[in-house]
Amino acid sequence: MGTLKLNSKLGLLAALAVVGSAGACKTVSPEDMDAGLAALRAEMQDEMAAGDNAVRSDMDGRFADMDRRFAALEQDLQQMERDFEVSIARLEDELRFNVPVYFGFDDATVEAEDEEVLARFGSVAQKYYPDARITVEGFTDPAGDEAYNLWLGEQRAHAVAAYLVEHTAMTEDRVKAVSYGEDTRRLVSDGWGPGVAGWENRRVVLVIDHDGEPPMMATDEDPSTEG
Repeated sequence: MGTLKLNSKLGLLAALAVVGSAGACKTVSPEDMDAGLAALRAEMQDEMAAGDNAVRSDMDGRFADMDRRFAALEQDLQQMERDFEVSIARLEDELRFNVPVYFGFDDATVEAEDEEVLARFGSVAQKYYPDARITVEGFTDPAGDEAYNLWLGEQRAHAVAAYLVEHTAMTEDRVKAVSYGEDTRRLVSDGWGPGVAGWENRRVVLVIDHDGEPPMMATDEDPSTEG
């Protein structure tokens, strides 16, 4: 019910009450006044109930839409896990993608074989969280000193961030590169190069920092849904 309509009806109710209390029953009988009040109350209750139903229907629609968005996101995440053996941690404020993107010893080159999984990540991030900050975390194996490994991890993170900006719909201001160097979270505790030993530790982790916002749902016409 609109505010103006509600105020007008409340004013009419007040006027009828004043008529009765002022002894003006010569023109409006108590029976007529009671009937008028009852009719107005019933009309107001019907309109307020209709308004409540409209609000309830709107909220139900919004919840249903949110459920659809979460279901679609989960389906895409599961497909990505199957297609690329990605491990995804679903946290309250972020999604962490442990992707199979690895680097050669003392190297920060993004290989051609890694481009498909990075493109898929970019597509999912842009489709569901087009405004979220993307953090690329770089890691190394424990060979070399700590300062050098921090630098090398940063080079790897920057290389992946640059690929995402250049080859997906992400903008540079949304993508941040950080380094954890020879962080204790390394996947193989005693492996390091040169050579292939410790290759599992020479990696990046991709993070969608969505700050607890629910996923969006891009339309079919949205180019971010392609690829």
